[in-house]
Amino acid sequence: MVAIHVDDVDLREQTLVIRRGKGGKGRVVPFGPQTGQAIDRYMRLRRGHALASRPELWLGDRSKGFSYDALHKTLRLRADAAGIEGFHPHRLRHTAAHRWLAAGGSEGGLMAVAGWTRPDMLMRYTRAQAAARAAEEAKRLNLGEL
Repeated sequence: MVAIHVDDVDLREQTLVIRRGKGGKGRVVPFGPQTGQAIDRYMRLRRGHALASRPELWLGDRSKGFSYDALHKTLRLRADAAGIEGFHPHRLRHTAAHRWLAAGGSEGGLMAVAGWTRPDMLMRYTRAQAAARAAEEAKRLNLGEL
């Protein structure tokens, strides 16, 4: 996320380009209207930043870029303020993967968006909530009723 450039964001199509994910893989990732609105607001405010001419989307304070360490620290502070214990940035990927599958998204679609080429990555990120999704699916299928 910290490597995204301004030109990587397409607000009209609601997509952004991840140029270099884990393993050096790139991909196009969709986002929703609320995220688009938040990015649009940020980009408007960004125009007044001392580093506005830089290509990176996210800009830090004190005339610095926004690094992974800054992202980690910022997310940790927000998680602490929200009372979320044991937070780490990868928890967001676990949550997103669970929500994708719980909403009926396909495993293949999730793998493409997340940048995973191997099914074991899918299993690693979705294992913790697999039982909850299975219970919800069983209720929805209602196969125990005749």
